Amino acid sequence: MLRLARFSGLLLAFVALALPAAADETCQSPYLAKVTGQEDFVYVWTLGIEGVGDGEDKLVTVGANPARADYGQVVSSTSLGGRYEAHHGGFTDDRSHLWLGGLDTSEIFIFDVASNPAQPRLVKTIRDFVQTTGGVVGPHTFYALPGRMLITGLSNAHNWDGKTAFVEYSNEGNFIRARWLPPGAVYGYDVRINANLNRMLTSSFTGHANYMRPLAELLGDAEAMKNFGNTMVLWDFHARKPLQTFDVPGAPLEVRWALQPQHHYAFTTTALTSRLWGIFRKDDGSFEAVDLAPIGDPAKVPLPVDISLSADDRHLFVDSFMDGMVRVFDVSNPRKPVVVLEQKIGAQLNMVSQSWDGKRVYFTSSLLANWDGTNHEDEQFLKVFGWDGKALEPAFALDFRAEGLGRPHIMNFGKLDLYRGRMAGGSGTPVAQAADR
Repeated sequence: MLRLARFSGLLLAFVALALPAAADETCQSPYLAKVTGQEDFVYVWTLGIEGVGDGEDKLVTVGANPARADYGQVVSSTSLGGRYEAHHGGFTDDRSHLWLGGLDTSEIFIFDVASNPAQPRLVKTIRDFVQTTGGVVGPHTFYALPGRMLITGLSNAHNWDGKTAFVEYSNEGNFIRARWLPPGAVYGYDVRINANLNRMLTSSFTGHANYMRPLAELLGDAEAMKNFGNTMVLWDFHARKPLQTFDVPGAPLEVRWALQPQHHYAFTTTALTSRLWGIFRKDDGSFEAVDLAPIGDPAKVPLPVDISLSADDRHLFVDSFMDGMVRVFDVSNPRKPVVVLEQKIGAQLNMVSQSWDGKRVYFTSSLLANWDGTNHEDEQFLKVFGWDGKALEPAFALDFRAEGLGRPHIMNFGKLDLYRGRMAGGSGTPVAQAADR
């Protein structure tokens, strides 16, 4: 069975890599069903603001196809009855459902996006995540595995610090297992998998007691500022076994593996020290963490947050929250990155997503409810730009405050014809169904 699972996993990775890389989303799971072409919608997971609209967290669908009449407009919005610290989410491997989490209450909301991609429908809410997982708090990254969802935690219900685990659920929303991080790697954050190498990387942030505090207050608390992660862990993915723990000071956040099969490295950025790091495979098969370059002026703590790597592994987009800047690094030589573009997107900036064909880049503004607006205007937006490999040209923008929506965070793309011919026969990804069993 193990041999069959490994063969299936390799076959799946081969199928994924055989598709046109330049026409695919760049930062998704290798086990996610692949699509090409122009996106029709962008799904924006949005945190409610008291006194703005209904004040509730919601999933907002925005038209993203210039050929459609709803381009640049709100197509639909589903409110969820409260505020849960809406943050991250991700598709199941067949892309039929979008899982979205709340960092404060640890509730998970599962939307059917296949039946009507223009109007996602809430079909299940998981309210017992903390109890079922043995105390994991703050579901962060939602990462598609074959037939299941891998979820990283940020904290725990015992003392609300950074000790945490990653968790697996079936696509149907049933708990499978929780794996607590090893000693020396107490903090969790992101997870990414290189299917070709059977390697998984996890990064580290801070616990609920910190991320739910106002940022200015937190920055002034010297003891609390010691409670941030300084490590990344490399795992044997199939065995879920930790292999190496790296010292990466300053809260390493998003992890992005190189996408080309001959490239055996990943990138991350550190929020508190404002550095770009690389995790590189050595000749003996082990890996090393390398401090590559500053991001802006580290002394001013620009607070780098989200990153996005282009499908050809050439350009790395790095957003920084405090100065509202995106910096684009040429990482053609991954050990010697060079900044080729610096552009201010807004007063504050968080998420960045590239389109499937690499011609468009999407940005949103919100980081955390109690961190937004620190030392600057608390503007809330979705902004879309054209990208020709050299310059960002404005396409459209939506003011989420003016629209009565709230704080826009993570983005996922939708497509009208994605599910035709799939839903009648199941997931449409039989290879993925067999892998990693």
